[in-house]
Amino acid sequence: RAIDAYNGRDPLVQWIRELGVTTIHTGHAPGALVAGQTMILKTNISAITDPGQNTLRPFAMVASTLGSAGFGKGGKSPGTRAKSLAMLREHLLKAQRHLKKRNEVEEGEKPDPNLRLDAMAAVLEGKAPLLVTAKRHQDIAAALRLQREFNFPLILDGASEAYLLLDEIKEARVPVIIHPTMARPYGENENITFTLAAKLYAAGIPFAFQSGYEAYVPKTRVVHFEAALSVAYGLPHEVALAGCTSAAAEILGLEKRIGSLQPGLEADLALFDGDPLETVTHCTGVIIDGKIVSRKTK
Repeated sequence: RAIDAYNGRDPLVQWIRELGVTTIHTGHAPGALVAGQTMILKTNISAITDPGQNTLRPFAMVASTLGSAGFGKGGKSPGTRAKSLAMLREHLLKAQRHLKKRNEVEEGEKPDPNLRLDAMAAVLEGKAPLLVTAKRHQDIAAALRLQREFNFPLILDGASEAYLLLDEIKEARVPVIIHPTMARPYGENENITFTLAAKLYAAGIPFAFQSGYEAYVPKTRVVHFEAALSVAYGLPHEVALAGCTSAAAEILGLEKRIGSLQPGLEADLALFDGDPLETVTHCTGVIIDGKIVSRKTK
């Protein structure tokens, strides 16, 4: 569970909060075939003692990885794309059988809890999406096939080559959390393009920007600069802002709580001394739940 690993006092959390990020969707880094649960919380939370109170959603999604990042190191399984798909499909089938057994037995005779299968069963029930990190077009296509077979809510993460499958992604009604625009173009990201956001928008596919994470530094990217670069390559300015705010909230299923300035929504604000998508602009203040959490100029 992501809630068991989160450190709200990490300097990176303070850094993104002072840049105007009020809510984060975070979890286990891509790499494992099934990495674990993700969560959603605000950046003013230093410790999770009560998940129901400290988070917006303690169990948001189940994270999975397709492609070479999920092959396993040192020759360990799965090792190939075909085996990765077979293993993930088998995991879904096991969760399907587990769910059926759980629903068919009489009250008081339910099967023993199985943390892995219970989490994937929540995906099959539609209670949580499967967040699949897939960058190559063949891995994106594989994720779409699995979604069609098992009929679960799917969100694509990364999706560097999504521009090769626009019609298929739109038909499946799958949103995309796109790769950081300024990520280094190597390996499975070698075909990333600055125009992906504009192409998704033109195709009518919901998307949001992510900051990403570079473990070797460590650092996280400035998410509104990622959006700004997409504007330079054809994305309308207001759509880019939405990709960091309202559109992101909709993908997370929290648009009735956060993501826009409306009566009745939670008072989360970031103040800037200019256009947030200009690199010379500073974030001058941050308000979360109606309280000032930063007065720094950054």
